[in-house]
Amino acid sequence: MAASVQRIASVLSRPSLILHTVRRCKPCPQQLPVRLWTRPPFLLPSHSLCTAPSDKDVGAAEALDRYKDRPWDYLESEEYIERYGTNSVWVGYRRNHKGGIPPQKTRKTCIRGGKICGNPCPICRDPNVIIHYQNVKLLQQFISPHTGTVYDPTRTGVCMKQQKMLNKAVDTARDHGLLPFQIPFMDLSEDYNNSHDAVGSTPPPSFLSCGEAWYKWYDNITPREADVAKVKKIYKDYLKV
Repeated sequence: MAASVQRIASVLSRPSLILHTVRRCKPCPQQLPVRLWTRPPFLLPSHSLCTAPSDKDVGAAEALDRYKDRPWDYLESEEYIERYGTNSVWVGYRRNHKGGIPPQKTRKTCIRGGKICGNPCPICRDPNVIIHYQNVKLLQQFISPHTGTVYDPTRTGVCMKQQKMLNKAVDTARDHGLLPFQIPFMDLSEDYNNSHDAVGSTPPPSFLSCGEAWYKWYDNITPREADVAKVKKIYKDYLKV
């Protein structure tokens, strides 16, 4: 044991031998593969290579956030007037389709997985057009002023997803009193109260003579001669002469 320790100490006391061994075992740099770096090293977020956003991008983002909270302000902005003028958002829209006959139904949705399709519907193509029950001016563009019903999506080109949201917003706006109801006209000149014999209480049976009707309002019913002749012609083989 003492002899081995002395041998190791003698080797360590000779530095020239250690350097020679290291130089002989050091690999040649020419034999190492050369690797080219095609991307810069990792950078901290504070040292990103992106440029600062311009004033135009910042203004567009602020406008989008403002219209998101108050979508009805977009319809009164200069941007909307410059783009649509006095027309509705769906006027002049035409969906791309094969052939000259348009499909009977619009697409289910225009945005799938964060990707927007080509030629989206009038609502999906403009991010500032947001359906909300308080956005009355937008909802009125999709309601017929004559019948009060919502336009069919085949006329406006709105996708089915936005059409469902549109119908729901119209119903909610009507429930809150923001949109009027269309009530059909009823002629109240006739008597519809409960005092009429047809809807009133049944009178007690009386002594009827031959040929007298049980209810007096049946006496006034007289069929037309044309209808009687038509029935006789159909059932002439079964009528007794």
